[in-house]
Amino acid sequence: MGTRLGRDCLYVPSCRMGLYLALRHWCEPGGRILMSPVNDDVILFVVLAAGLRPVQAPLSAADGSIDVDAVPEAVWNGLSAVLTTNLYGNPDPARQLRERCDRLGIPLVEDAAHAIGSTADGKPVGSFGDAAVFSLSKHVGAKAGGFLAVADPALRAPLEQARDALLDPARLTAELTYALRPYAESAVRGLRLAPAAWWALRLLGLQEREGIRMPLRPDDLRQALGAAPSLAAFHSWVRVDMHDYRIAPGRSRLRRVRRLLDRLDERLSLHRAGTGRLLASRWAPPVTAGAPLQPLFRVPLLVADRDAAVAALARHRITVGYLYDPPLDAYAGEPFTDPSPAPAGAAWFARHALPVDPLRAGPVIGILNASGARSAGARSGD
Repeated sequence: MGTRLGRDCLYVPSCRMGLYLALRHWCEPGGRILMSPVNDDVILFVVLAAGLRPVQAPLSAADGSIDVDAVPEAVWNGLSAVLTTNLYGNPDPARQLRERCDRLGIPLVEDAAHAIGSTADGKPVGSFGDAAVFSLSKHVGAKAGGFLAVADPALRAPLEQARDALLDPARLTAELTYALRPYAESAVRGLRLAPAAWWALRLLGLQEREGIRMPLRPDDLRQALGAAPSLAAFHSWVRVDMHDYRIAPGRSRLRRVRRLLDRLDERLSLHRAGTGRLLASRWAPPVTAGAPLQPLFRVPLLVADRDAAVAALARHRITVGYLYDPPLDAYAGEPFTDPSPAPAGAAWFARHALPVDPLRAGPVIGILNASGARSAGARSGD
């Protein structure tokens, strides 16, 4: 990955831990960081754990990327950092954000969890920021691990030391759970025991959400804020759906990660092909003429009734994940984040986006056609 990005890279047990590591290194506690409101709630809690105040950005309703021009100057002038999202692999306007950060003298941190293989202005996502964090659970399919890429190679050694100080020691039970998880999931799903699969994941601590967002628990969160910056104080939020997010990896885990990473180009080709099929469908978001075809992790089709489309796919045993509705400012509220100055685009996108696995493009298109799903188009609000 260092060769692909032209940067030094450091392995971390999870993207969320890599992000915490980056925020603690580049951002002073008490600072304000611009981020996307259409994002996993875990990321909000990582930002809070780092002692930072999240500032929600206006988004494009077309693809959920940060709308740089819609951020008021007063907001820019109060920031101490910017965090991109590259939602589903669609790149944020990294060059514009880099230029803004340079003028303000603040760091740019790229969350590239969904964006291995994506490019912006002809450069890989992850090569614009002072730091970038990637997930090996997404395109790679390792269900574990990530890495932190840094612009300054001299920082790799101190970041490695900071990482090691945060690691919990490797545990045999964690390695066994990791090794057995793919077989358990395959067995229960192969036997058409979806409820059993769900309960198995719950027992393994890999599925803890009743809905799209985890419970906020505002009283507990206020208490945790008093201890920030502290990963330990926010552990009960940050660990959701990934209890081993800070556990040092064992040999079997690293071997599997390496084996899957060796096949990354093959996986990216498959994602790119499926993305092309979905972007040719009638539910596709607008595509800029001449823009490169990205190997998206998920393709955000825009449907009029997202929940009905999710249900139609579920009846054919296709699960839709990575839904981020409502936006984080509506979810957390002003006690815990600065709301977006222009929330309509994010609200509309979050309500209508149907994140589809491009590897299932054919079946999904067939099911949506059969169900009569209507396109939502791309509007800034309704």
